[in-house]
Amino acid sequence: MTVSSLLAALAPRRIVVFRALQLGDMLCAVPALRALRAAAPQAHIALIGLPWARAFVERYAALIDELIVFPGAVGFPEQPESNDGLPAFFARMRNRRFDLAIQLHGSGGIANDLLHELGARADAGFVQPDEAPRDGCFIAWPDALPEPERYLALMSALGVAAHDRRLTFPLTALDLDKYTALRACHGIEDERLVLLHPGSQLPSRRWPAERFAAVADHLAADGWQIAITGTAAEAPLTCAVLGAMSAPALHLAGATSLGGLAALVAHARLVVCNDTGISHLAAALATASVVIACGSDTRRWAPLDHARHRVLADYPACRPCMFRDCPYGHPCALNVRVDEVVETARAQLALAAGAQPGAPGTLHEATVSLSFEDRHHVA
Repeated sequence: MTVSSLLAALAPRRIVVFRALQLGDMLCAVPALRALRAAAPQAHIALIGLPWARAFVERYAALIDELIVFPGAVGFPEQPESNDGLPAFFARMRNRRFDLAIQLHGSGGIANDLLHELGARADAGFVQPDEAPRDGCFIAWPDALPEPERYLALMSALGVAAHDRRLTFPLTALDLDKYTALRACHGIEDERLVLLHPGSQLPSRRWPAERFAAVADHLAADGWQIAITGTAAEAPLTCAVLGAMSAPALHLAGATSLGGLAALVAHARLVVCNDTGISHLAAALATASVVIACGSDTRRWAPLDHARHRVLADYPACRPCMFRDCPYGHPCALNVRVDEVVETARAQLALAAGAQPGAPGTLHEATVSLSFEDRHHVA
């Protein structure tokens, strides 16, 4: 059996996909999941993921039928690293008798060991350069490709038509209702709204808060309405940005659900952020962005549309970074200048559809802006 005929030969009715990662990583897998669903429309597709991914599975119900929560394991740092839950987990998975198990978690190694223990009829995934051959459909980790295209490459190896690279994030009526309430509460004005998102899971991926504040002040002076976003846990960081600013800004950290944040991004004229989940959210919603990429592998993680999404980065010898906290003085962050970010943001705003700045330094204008629904004829 050739690998290209594996999916057709199996005619799988039960598929399980392993990808126990965070939002941005999951969004980058959407093109592959979309291709898989198109190739196996009648199959039950389960995702082995992190607990938060229940909301992801609900949102992408057309692509995924079920979330199976990964109990964690040594070597998987997204959760407490313990193998205690694995024996019972593997027993449950083997009882499910999956036809096909797909490793979309990463380059291979221990992720493939875990996949094998699921007991599916056939396995598929990636192998590292020094990894022993695996039974099933395994391809060499395509290190030179952007993240979404890596998983599409595996779909192609399975015999799946995989040409659509677009990230998508479906907005629901509830998301738009939440945005309407947020807009009324905070006086958000769509046509001049710029979001600054200073947070990131790893400190080594964060551009300094005072530099975000300086960018915010420059853009507020141009007449843009500035909103600072983040999770509730990131409030100390977002408050540090606000405290360093001279201009007023909306503080929306912790004020939105995932869907509410997505609707906010969809309404904004620009997102200025680190290379983190909101960057992929902006890409999925086709909202222009300026991404300050500290430490990360930009070849892998940069948005595919290089015109709508501008990535600014410096490349010291220590990049790509494997540290949580930079031990070298953070040159990749400090070498990205405020004026560079400001000028790139201004260029993006000049091209943004419907963008209209107001009076310099004004948080709330007297004019009433058109809603997202009005501009896009959303029922």
